[in-house]
Amino acid sequence: MCSLEQFKIDLKALTEDVTPWDCQLTDQFFAALDEAEIKGGSLHVSGSIRKAVGFFELLLDISGTVRIPCDRCLEDMEQPIETQLRLVAKLVERDQLGEGSGDTQQDDLILVDEGEGLIDLSWYIYESIALAVPIQHVHQPGDCNDAMMRVLNEHSAARSSDADANQGEIDPRWEKLKELKI
Repeated sequence: MCSLEQFKIDLKALTEDVTPWDCQLTDQFFAALDEAEIKGGSLHVSGSIRKAVGFFELLLDISGTVRIPCDRCLEDMEQPIETQLRLVAKLVERDQLGEGSGDTQQDDLILVDEGEGLIDLSWYIYESIALAVPIQHVHQPGDCNDAMMRVLNEHSAARSSDADANQGEIDPRWEKLKELKI
């Protein structure tokens, strides 16, 4: 199991104006988050954390591949991912956070408890990757599972032949509605 501790950044401990940050994401990262959409992958995350007056700007480049199910045959497939993540964090007093503790997101600004000073990047990185996955993800033509494609084609053909058989019959209610046309 992957430890997500490496994704917790202590903003108060940063001493340089710009601090480089990078890590490698593997199947263990996705297993630790326990999300069903992305089953695994191999991605490289690199970027920097810029310390400015009153806030921190995190710029991360994420590239690699993730393993997701094909929408057509349901077999796992590799999907290339290339995205960028920009976060702005600000240290605030605990009473400004609202309910709970830790970090709170307001629009594009992440409010971090000044007492803790920790921001956990794991979920933000995961969300950025998940948003970079195309809405429709299918294998290249010919790469889908042959058995599943045969079953899919059988059911598609059966459904279209049922529709063709019903083409000649028109529901009498629709016939009555046609009489209302001017």
